[in-house]
Amino acid sequence: MTNLTHKTKLLAEAAHRASIQMAMVGSVLKNKILQDVARTITKDWKKIKRANDRDLRFADTHNLSNAMKDRLMLNQPRLEKMAAAVSEVAQLSDPIGRVLKAWRRPNGLQISKVSVPLGTILIIYESRPNVTSECASLCLKSGNAVILRGGREAFFSNQAIAAIYQRSIAKYHLPKAAVTLVQTADRQVIDELLQLEGLINLVIPRGGEALIRRIAQKSRIPVIKHYKGVCHVYVDRDANLNQAFQIAFNAKCQRPGVCNAMETLLVHQGIAKQFLPKYAAMLREADCEMRGDQAVQRLIPGARAASESDWYAEYLDKILAIRVVKDADQAIEHIQKYGSAHTDAIVTQNKKTAEKFVANVDSSSVMVNVSTRFSDGNEYGFGAEIGISTDKIHARGPMGLEGLTSYKYVVKGNGQIRT
Repeated sequence: MTNLTHKTKLLAEAAHRASIQMAMVGSVLKNKILQDVARTITKDWKKIKRANDRDLRFADTHNLSNAMKDRLMLNQPRLEKMAAAVSEVAQLSDPIGRVLKAWRRPNGLQISKVSVPLGTILIIYESRPNVTSECASLCLKSGNAVILRGGREAFFSNQAIAAIYQRSIAKYHLPKAAVTLVQTADRQVIDELLQLEGLINLVIPRGGEALIRRIAQKSRIPVIKHYKGVCHVYVDRDANLNQAFQIAFNAKCQRPGVCNAMETLLVHQGIAKQFLPKYAAMLREADCEMRGDQAVQRLIPGARAASESDWYAEYLDKILAIRVVKDADQAIEHIQKYGSAHTDAIVTQNKKTAEKFVANVDSSSVMVNVSTRFSDGNEYGFGAEIGISTDKIHARGPMGLEGLTSYKYVVKGNGQIRT
């Protein structure tokens, strides 16, 4: 056994022991810890910002993209939002111990289906240090222990945030290992963790598609996959164009480096001449590159020709693929072929067209006259999110507290035996 293997197993064993204790912690105490964390983030935001500045200097020296730097950057408003999200999680109903269903059998057995924590959760992620707080708060509230393995580009920010959680947990005489941050950037530690099926109950990877596929292939532990977000907005012939301009611009440009940003715009041929030139002017003002089919190139001078790979692309940058389609059916076919089952939107005033889109687009979130940017645990009222699952089994879409629970059956009787 190598030294790294030994240390990794010890780390996972400590988290596993912590998960047993956290499963028994009541709502009042969990909420006290979370409120303490929220106050400390607000009070110590400058300390976190100094740690983040070290990470941003690393980003500069290693020539990380502007989109990556935006995901990495923490400022006072973002840290205030982080603290508010923790406080909101504290105010949510406790998901543990709920009777999901109860019934009585003819033989007198009383059967209840009761929610329980999953146990120890390993979360592997890149870039965004706010993920550290979101995942820690949700796992703590749901009675789980969490092992966090962030990317090296956010190393110091993640340390500063995780330390706040650990201090607050220890303050209430609970094990700090309930929130464990892996302290090495050595990628081998991920492979070691993925083999510890007796100590870790679930793996949630967040990051690029290559990372997620590699983890899914190597893990001996169940994996919930948060694949890429190739998100679409379809502007229908019956769209309110004022709405369409605002929704399509917000979906692409409000924050292009996140997974729920639009990557492909589909426009009905009946309104393309009205819509695309004005929309293109808005994108140029935002310094957004456009790539399109031949119809788009005719209507938008300077747009680059889109290749087949552009329809599959998650740019996470100021680049947009645009296609003119003949109708809603062709838009749906395009999404079914090229989409990633993350988030897709339609802009239309036609109720039947909207219903057809909702029924036939099999994504974790389908939006009607709403920006794809609302596909988010916080916006859905979950307080925060572990990520956005593109799987269908166990959890789907923005994954909040309920996605971090399982259930057990409690059966009560009065001496019944089976014959």
